[in-house]
Amino acid sequence: MQEKVKIICKNLNNQVFEFPLGTTLIEIYNALKINLPYQLMSAHVNNKSEDLNFQVFRHKTIEFLDVSTPSGFRVYLRSMSIVLAKAVSDLFPDDVLRIENSVCHGYYCTVNGRENKIAPEKIQKIKQKVQDIIKKDIPVIPHEEPTESVIELFRKQGDMDKVYILERLGKPFSKYFSIDNFFDHYSDVLVPSTGYLSLFDLLEYENGMFLMIPDRLKPNQLAKFENQPKLFDIFNEFSRWNTLLGFDNVGDFNRVNNKDTVFNMIKVAEALHEKKIAQIADMIVKNNSKIVLVSGPSSSGKTTFGKRLSIQLMTSGIKPVAVSMDNYFVDRKHTPLDENGNPDFESLYAVDLELFNKQLTQLLNGEKVKIPTFNFEDGKRCFRGDFLQLSENSVLIIEGIHALNPSITNGVDKEAIFKIYVSALTTISLDNHNWISTTDTRLLRRIVRDNKFRNHTAVDTIKMWQSVRRGEDKWIFPFQEEADVMFNSSLIFEFDVLRKHAEPILENVPQNCEEYAEAHRLLRFLKYFRPIVEKSIPPTSLLREFLGGSSFRY
Repeated sequence: MQEKVKIICKNLNNQVFEFPLGTTLIEIYNALKINLPYQLMSAHVNNKSEDLNFQVFRHKTIEFLDVSTPSGFRVYLRSMSIVLAKAVSDLFPDDVLRIENSVCHGYYCTVNGRENKIAPEKIQKIKQKVQDIIKKDIPVIPHEEPTESVIELFRKQGDMDKVYILERLGKPFSKYFSIDNFFDHYSDVLVPSTGYLSLFDLLEYENGMFLMIPDRLKPNQLAKFENQPKLFDIFNEFSRWNTLLGFDNVGDFNRVNNKDTVFNMIKVAEALHEKKIAQIADMIVKNNSKIVLVSGPSSSGKTTFGKRLSIQLMTSGIKPVAVSMDNYFVDRKHTPLDENGNPDFESLYAVDLELFNKQLTQLLNGEKVKIPTFNFEDGKRCFRGDFLQLSENSVLIIEGIHALNPSITNGVDKEAIFKIYVSALTTISLDNHNWISTTDTRLLRRIVRDNKFRNHTAVDTIKMWQSVRRGEDKWIFPFQEEADVMFNSSLIFEFDVLRKHAEPILENVPQNCEEYAEAHRLLRFLKYFRPIVEKSIPPTSLLREFLGGSSFRY
């Protein structure tokens, strides 16, 4: 009698099924006739991501994931990346493709560097080749071999970016993927075959091309291209800086063994931040602005940016008066609910707009105002006797995720307002085909900060993160291009510093909870970075807002 394994299927209300030993996930999915809303991508097996060819030899809890889930969506992106990379390699074997960053609801790609323009006819050839690869439904095969052999494979293929990161990992065995005779490295699972990918487009943009992918919220249709020139310019500027410093990929950074070089690089990155903040302060003074709005998504470093901007304004004889919109949150019990009935902390209406607008008007009229403080521990707003008043040479700095929303400055002279958008726009990649999500940068920052200063576990932070992201899509990102200036708060070295703080927090996530899948993914991701000591990071650094040790009071 053939031995069987028990499967608990989350998609079918945790019903228990039995299957022969060695049955693959895709065979289980087809046998159970599960009907997901969108294209099947992968599965969580005991809360760990696995590809659909994974064989089950022990009792497992399984949840099948389509492209609408965060994990499934990442599988789609990675799988499109290897198909695009194969298409370029097949057509133009001497070319170097880089998938650089997410902007305009797609992924900006270059061939042979940002300075070399891709001809429109070349883009069309690549697009047609991608379509052919998808139509042929070629198997995407995972491999695991001794690391020395994998390194030699990529060395022969000319992919030194992958050689450097595999050398850094130092594992006895390494994984890679193949489509026909093309090989690539990815840190997580891909689809079983190219036919799983149906929606994409390639558009000409600037010197490169955009890889357009499904809409994250409506994955049965392509995301709509939205030109974001200011955001693109920031990515472009910092990518040029990375190239000048010699750090395009994580492997480049990890190969630096000289401590003095690392410390100097930290000093240069911090000096670049200071220079940009000083330039922004000069713009505010030149425009004679009376209100400065500082907005950005969660964990972008808005608070520290505002404090450093205040110092730069003071050097020009301006007296900054800072107001945090977080202090105007309604008591937690009055927070509006989202579509799932959960508190929606990202909603504009989680802020007491009536009180905020009233006090803003009073401040602009020169009145002395008793401002509130929000206590995150008990979720209540209180008044502690703090007062604010503007003088003739004052500038009011308003910081918060909703600061660029026009609703908060109704009736205020637009000429008096200067708008700043702050975000951690990561511009270094793992390798040429593996970009680093700016969302992961902010999530890791928040996990560390929430644990240190708000007594939250990684489970708490990960559990609410998708709600945070939905709020950003609705309340923050639509206004980012309206900013007068954008500031990139990311630091090229921050993952190397965050690793030491984030790993023990993530390792405490138990495997029997859903959040383990995300914790496990982030832990794997952090292994690519070489930990560095943080003593050389100045106390005014934006990163100190999350690590502690800042000279600013929060």
